[in-house]
Amino acid sequence: MKNPDYERVDWFNKFISYMWPYLDKAVCGIIRSSVQPLFADYIGTFCIESIEFENLSLGTLPPTVHGVKFYETNEKELLFEPSIKWAGNPNIVLVLKVLSLRIRVQLVDLQFFAIVRVALKPLLPTFPCFGMVVVSLMEKPHVDFGLKVLGGDLMSIPGLYRYVQETIKRQVSSMYHWPQVLEIPILDSSTASVKKPVGLLHVSILRARNLLKKDLLGTSDPYVKLSLTGEKLPAKKTTIKKRNLNPEWNEHFKLIVKDPNSQVLQLEVFDWDKVGGHDRLGMQMIPLQKINPGERKEFNLDLIKNSNVVMDSGDKKKRGRLEVDLRYVPFREESIKRRKESREEKSSEDDDFLSQAGLLSVAVQSAKDVEGKKKHSNPYAVVLFRGEKKKTKMLKKTRDPRWNEEFQFTLEEPPVKESIRVEVMSKGTGFHFRSKEELGHVDINLDDVVDNGRINQKYHLINSRNGIIHIEIRWTTS
Repeated sequence: MKNPDYERVDWFNKFISYMWPYLDKAVCGIIRSSVQPLFADYIGTFCIESIEFENLSLGTLPPTVHGVKFYETNEKELLFEPSIKWAGNPNIVLVLKVLSLRIRVQLVDLQFFAIVRVALKPLLPTFPCFGMVVVSLMEKPHVDFGLKVLGGDLMSIPGLYRYVQETIKRQVSSMYHWPQVLEIPILDSSTASVKKPVGLLHVSILRARNLLKKDLLGTSDPYVKLSLTGEKLPAKKTTIKKRNLNPEWNEHFKLIVKDPNSQVLQLEVFDWDKVGGHDRLGMQMIPLQKINPGERKEFNLDLIKNSNVVMDSGDKKKRGRLEVDLRYVPFREESIKRRKESREEKSSEDDDFLSQAGLLSVAVQSAKDVEGKKKHSNPYAVVLFRGEKKKTKMLKKTRDPRWNEEFQFTLEEPPVKESIRVEVMSKGTGFHFRSKEELGHVDINLDDVVDNGRINQKYHLINSRNGIIHIEIRWTTS
């Protein structure tokens, strides 16, 4: 009789039987590396001088999976528990050197039963779509076997059988009993990692001097556009200073940094025009590598025509100078140790201001059972916070959308006693493309996010019969 909580996986057993010759070698490699520290613990005790494998093969009979149980979590992982039984015919021979004597010990009649928890995580948009396999045991495994020495049955010695069995169970459990895990990397860390924000770049656009004249009256209407390379977010802009070749801005911006070793700050000065495109007066670029974490650094930059060094070398026109003030502040989880070591006892008001700033990340993962009164069901999510509105893509003809989109808000202070609203909307297509309908919404208090740094939950949608939405929110401070 099958356990009703477990699904049958006969197809998987056939897969294992075909793959077993290759799995045998792979598993034996893991066994060798795992038991080597255990062998080292026994050397020097009981007059044992060395322990090594003479033969190590799991035999020709593969294990069988009698069922598998899947679990749903809020994390980006696939979690399941297979029930494994194995009555194998392994060829495992150990050689023990005791008092200069070589003793060959053979393992026979192996039986093994265990419930294994397997997690494929993190789930990624890069094939094979998960970064590693994480394995652990949910309870002590059942292990039964015999040991023979030079043709004799070692287990016939009174009391030895129980002692060896319990020792094996205890050693295996101590290594991989949950929460202890065996991690098997699948993707290279550089490939598997999805770049997350690691800090904030505080940029103060101070002033410019001697800018080019672009207007008919011999002036310009300058503004500065700033962005980081490798970032899809729209560029930030200063205010426009009308009819001024020596503008003073003193405006402050925060940019999200994901890779301080490769990203570059791009600064462009434009002349605003009421009609037509805006003329670029000049530009400059600053690699973030030039800025030490936590250090304030001022730059007085000669503006150039473009970033192409070869093309710009022939341009002798003076385009003026731009003065900026930069400070890169890593998030605490990235650099708390380094910041503690380098932090001075006395902190300035500016340090207090920067310590309050942070990044609020809102990841709208998925929803279930969203439906409206109208016939169409083309859901998208809208995130509303402090007057800003951000939308996910629209997914057509589904009640169970999976968006997996993340939005970010840079804040001057923690969002204490504030809430964020997420609405699920549906938009018509074809002749009804203008019609919209709310399928439900949720208001999330951000106090827990500030206190704990992260929440990852599913919420019942208000004004929806059965709708549920999955949202993850993180608060990261600098």
